[in-house]
Amino acid sequence: MTKKKIILVLISVLMLTGCTTTLKDKDNKTVVNTETGQSITENIICKPTDESVIKIYEENGVDIKDLPSCNNFNPVSKYEGLWTTFFVKPLAWVIIQIGNLVNSYGLSIIITALLIRLVLMPITKKTAMQSENMKKAQPEIERLEKKYKGKESQEDQMRKTQEMLAIYQKYQINPVSGCLLAFIQLPLLFAFLEAINRTPAIFESKFLGLQMATTTLVGIENGNYIYILFIVLILGTTYLSFKKTLKDQTAAAAQMKYTIYIMLGIIFIGSLTLPTALGIYWITSSTFTIFQNMWVERKKVK
Repeated sequence: MTKKKIILVLISVLMLTGCTTTLKDKDNKTVVNTETGQSITENIICKPTDESVIKIYEENGVDIKDLPSCNNFNPVSKYEGLWTTFFVKPLAWVIIQIGNLVNSYGLSIIITALLIRLVLMPITKKTAMQSENMKKAQPEIERLEKKYKGKESQEDQMRKTQEMLAIYQKYQINPVSGCLLAFIQLPLLFAFLEAINRTPAIFESKFLGLQMATTTLVGIENGNYIYILFIVLILGTTYLSFKKTLKDQTAAAAQMKYTIYIMLGIIFIGSLTLPTALGIYWITSSTFTIFQNMWVERKKVK
């Protein structure tokens, strides 16, 4: 448990050092690119090439002349805090390098997301197996809950805790392993968002005809209804990635189902303001989870 707390503290420290700064106009209002719906980032890490984007920076007094081109920027040339220096800039650099190789930054985000998920697979696989073990242990956990129902004395609660730990040990369950995955995935999501918003080469590009900085809501408002399909893919892949968890829940844990549906509702609202590039990452990561869960299920059957 102590290790998990240390990891959480480290992540909190990293995320509080060197974050994205949103560009403000003379009235202290956030500057938004009306064509894409993107909130413009002031502390970009390399020089934009799109004339309309350059004009936005010039009109708001941001000097971008000394910035390196995105193809030539060095991720370790300047220290900007732990978070930016060791997470955001290296991630942006990797996306750029792969993007130059495959001639597509959208495809680069997909490849980068898959590479990261492959590296994390030992952890995500363990979390998926924990779900299977919890399902096996659920009948004994329910019997334990019934056994100590209404018994609130300190001695009874201590005995209940000891018996619960024995069940966890029997089925090799680590109650905090699922939290560890969440602690990793959340910073990754923010790292991708910052890498996208701070790297003009990424947010100026297009993928399958979709402008990478355009938010889904702006895309729909501009008459590009393929963004409706984009939202469906975000929600669909997210739901299917949760489907195994939903299926594994027993009646005693039915409340978890409602929690997941609430999360889907929040994700739907959030998806309206997601830039295309981050949506691509989200869909890729969720699709990987779907196939990983299918693999775990097949392995269980064997």
